[in-house]
Amino acid sequence: MSWLVLVISGVLEAVWATALGKSEGFTRLAPSIVFVVGLILSMLGLAYAMRDLPVGTAYAVWVGIGATLTVVYAMATGDESVSLLKVLFLVMIVGGVVGLKSLH
Repeated sequence: MSWLVLVISGVLEAVWATALGKSEGFTRLAPSIVFVVGLILSMLGLAYAMRDLPVGTAYAVWVGIGATLTVVYAMATGDESVSLLKVLFLVMIVGGVVGLKSLH
């Protein structure tokens, strides 16, 4: 259960990171609200997962999922350029997350 919650929390990290960028310094209400709600839920899930998982592993997986999804979303929406090297490095992050999971 902790792993599932951790993955969902990683997805929520991508949500709040993207919303933070869209909030334009908290001057836009809807993205600012999404940021706050996403941040709170993401942190609660991370804290829950850390009850059963080592802090370093949980944090690395959470950041890896969030960072990867944030970049993939930005590339999919055209906010960030796509390159073979970026995709390769994102695949490496995903590989690291899968590797950490396989050690548990």
